[in-house]
Amino acid sequence: MSDEPPRKRMVRPPTGGTDAGRQTAKRLKSAKDRTPSSQAWLERQLNDPYVAEAKARGYRSRAAFKLLEIDERFHLLRKGARVIDLGCAPGGWVQVALQKGVGAVAGVDLLAVDPLPPAALIQADFTEPGCGERLIELLGGAPDLVLSDMAPNTIGHRQTDHLRIMGLIEAAAEFAIQVLKPGGAFVAKAFQGGETGVMFGELKRHFTDVRNVKPKASRADSSEVYIVATGFKG
Repeated sequence: MSDEPPRKRMVRPPTGGTDAGRQTAKRLKSAKDRTPSSQAWLERQLNDPYVAEAKARGYRSRAAFKLLEIDERFHLLRKGARVIDLGCAPGGWVQVALQKGVGAVAGVDLLAVDPLPPAALIQADFTEPGCGERLIELLGGAPDLVLSDMAPNTIGHRQTDHLRIMGLIEAAAEFAIQVLKPGGAFVAKAFQGGETGVMFGELKRHFTDVRNVKPKASRADSSEVYIVATGFKG
């Protein structure tokens, strides 16, 4: 009999979407008419275990696992809660919210999103006047949770891209502060090094706890993080 102590079971990320475990790295058969960056992105998608697992579970995107991880830690998706999802395409976060038993979901995106009943999803520019009011009307009242996975189309100019990103974060935060129920929460995509200090200060005035969180499902080579603000003071 071995004297070694029993090994603890480790929680592991998806292994590739099959019972066979981690798969051999896949490469595209042909790179014809593809740029090097496009080739790299497609190969990364083919070898991403979260992409495979999302397909296996019927999620519309790997982003579903990011929200699942955040919710596991902060317990935001309570049964009966009202949720607004900004930048909801293709619908992965809406799927998770409905799966968790929330009471109502309203979402908006510049892109069209295939229906996910009973969620109310619209194609519109969230930053346009009146869009926020329309979401509240569709939701049937003030939200308990505002989610934002919005990200602008980048042009490759660092300063311009940064300003666009910060503009969306600020718009989402301002909206959340205006409409959330007391005790509610706000989650928004941000980026490391994005000079979010002022934003953090503003959120801390309105929420009891504000943190930067990087889910395991967020790619390691990405600067993407999520701001999670809980305990809205009202």
